[in-house]
Amino acid sequence: VDHQKADWVSIHERICQLLIPIRTSLPCLLSEKEREHGMEQLVKRQKYIINLACSTAEEFVLDGKHKEAIPAALQALRLSTEVYGSNSVQLVPAYLLLAEASTGVGHLPQASKYLSQAQWIVLRTPECSGAVQYKLHRSLGLFCAAEGNFEQALYHLANDIYLASSTFGLKSIETSGGYFHMANIFFRQNKMDIANSLYAEV
Repeated sequence: VDHQKADWVSIHERICQLLIPIRTSLPCLLSEKEREHGMEQLVKRQKYIINLACSTAEEFVLDGKHKEAIPAALQALRLSTEVYGSNSVQLVPAYLLLAEASTGVGHLPQASKYLSQAQWIVLRTPECSGAVQYKLHRSLGLFCAAEGNFEQALYHLANDIYLASSTFGLKSIETSGGYFHMANIFFRQNKMDIANSLYAEV
């Protein structure tokens, strides 16, 4: 009951009606053209629900409601796997959201598994964009910081800043996030001069 309630509050209430058409099988007596059109509509609906589930999970994470983010991120992962396959780079955002939410509720071993999956997919995709790679390094950096491994966290956040700035530009919002998280780590290490200069950069 608790799981059902959490799932309902997190995402199901928003997508319940949207799931009906994608869970209903197409009639058998359709022409080839009608079947193709039906499949196109199905994929369109699935992608819409994936985006909705991801943005819902992101909102919860940003609000610090990590527990509520997990069912939404799991829904995004399930549908992404159906639409794109289990090794697609399109699954990485859902894995990163699950890792961040799991870290937020203190389930570090689970977060580590999600990050490993995301990292494995990115490594197997040579044409993977900088936009995906910087997010992976940011998530790895935040995970290492949560474990207390500050040196490794700074390494990943430096990669995050490099990839974000080469993709979006030095003065972009995307890049400023990396500086902010890096500043937080220097702050935790009591290196106030470096932290303050990074906060100023943000």
